[in-house]
Amino acid sequence: MNKLWFRLTAAIVLVALTAIALAAVWGSYQVSNQFRRFVADNQTIELNLEPALVEYYSQHGSWAGVENVFLSQTGPGMMGRGRGMRLGMPRFTLTDAAGRVVYDETGNSPTQLPPQVLANATPLQWQGQTIGFLLVAPPPPGQMMMTQPAQNFLSQTPRLLFQGGVVAGVLAVLVGLFIARGLSAPLSQLAAAAGRIAHGHFNQRVPVKGPEEVANLAVAFNDMAANLQQAETLRRNLVADVAHELRTPLSVIQGNLQAILDDVYPLDKAEIAAIYDETLILNRLISDLRELAQAEAGQLDLNLQPTDLSSLVTTAADLFGELAREKQVNLTLKLPPDLPPVQADSDRVRQVLHNLLTNALRHTPEGGQIEIEAQLSDHQARIIVADTGSGITAADLPHVFDRFWRADKSRSREHGGSGLGLAIARQLIEAHGGQIGVESGGVGRGSRFWFTLHSQVQP
Repeated sequence: MNKLWFRLTAAIVLVALTAIALAAVWGSYQVSNQFRRFVADNQTIELNLEPALVEYYSQHGSWAGVENVFLSQTGPGMMGRGRGMRLGMPRFTLTDAAGRVVYDETGNSPTQLPPQVLANATPLQWQGQTIGFLLVAPPPPGQMMMTQPAQNFLSQTPRLLFQGGVVAGVLAVLVGLFIARGLSAPLSQLAAAAGRIAHGHFNQRVPVKGPEEVANLAVAFNDMAANLQQAETLRRNLVADVAHELRTPLSVIQGNLQAILDDVYPLDKAEIAAIYDETLILNRLISDLRELAQAEAGQLDLNLQPTDLSSLVTTAADLFGELAREKQVNLTLKLPPDLPPVQADSDRVRQVLHNLLTNALRHTPEGGQIEIEAQLSDHQARIIVADTGSGITAADLPHVFDRFWRADKSRSREHGGSGLGLAIARQLIEAHGGQIGVESGGVGRGSRFWFTLHSQVQP
């Protein structure tokens, strides 16, 4: 099977069974070895060898001839004395206080034992002094003399370890299956949700759960799905808005032409001029759409060069000053005396500024106030266009720079334009590496549009 959960389960089980097998073999060896050492220590105690060796040293003052003490010992169940009669009994090594071997039954001990070996030996004490060390080595497994219960214990040890391994293996399979399914289930949900998104169902989301990495993947997937859903919504809205914007002037053109054909309207210059005006609206809308598409695709050619921002803003204020006076709106200009030049395309910046001033004049009533202000801070020039007009609701503020957004929900061109000017302005400013934004206190409390450009000199 090529399922992730099956592979994870198989890997966990394989590792667990390998570890259990190694633990069983090593555990069986260690239990057998330690049990034989335990039996050897008990046999040494039963031989009463340590007191005999201390007594021998106290009588002779040295270890000379000490082998007679070992040859005279009789183990449990033994019928005679001597080295040959002690088959199956522990093997002993005796050293003096300095670690020099004076008696050895193993046949492979060096003449001098190192301190790390003596640390495992039994020290022999007489009159408060160490007189030697006794090492006990169990006989080989097949030669050891053990009681029947001891033999039964050793024979049952491998079987008990095998049974424990089987139980541990079953638990490993269950735990491995549980872990593998827990890891693969969120991934399966992600795959299923991705398949549904591929078929156009952008509302799919997956639960955020599982390990941190899987949970982070789920969060990233949900963010991606939300962005795709928003992009699809914007695409549909754009198609609907473009169709609406194109349909209105086309309907006017079609209606007027039909009326002329039906002799409802006379074929004169006035009617042709009305139709021509509608074609201008269509041309402007198509040009705006093309410019916006180029800006969003990063294909606008900007003629970046040092630009005198003070002169540009002053010229715009003079141009719109006459329009403001005609509407009885007070337009003021506030510029710092040392405003440095900016690296910008003067035509594009002028286009943005004109758009903001046009909107401000459109929404500011008679007797209102429009202020153009330039500020300089942190290597940036900030241009602000503030008005005391109709303002923007808090719900509309996030959408001001969206395509086809209008303050007037009736979508009248007379009051709301094509709805592309601010969207284009945002793209133009961002293409310069700057930012654009808007603030408003609400309906009837005016608006404050601003954008930033990088200055060429430090303030």
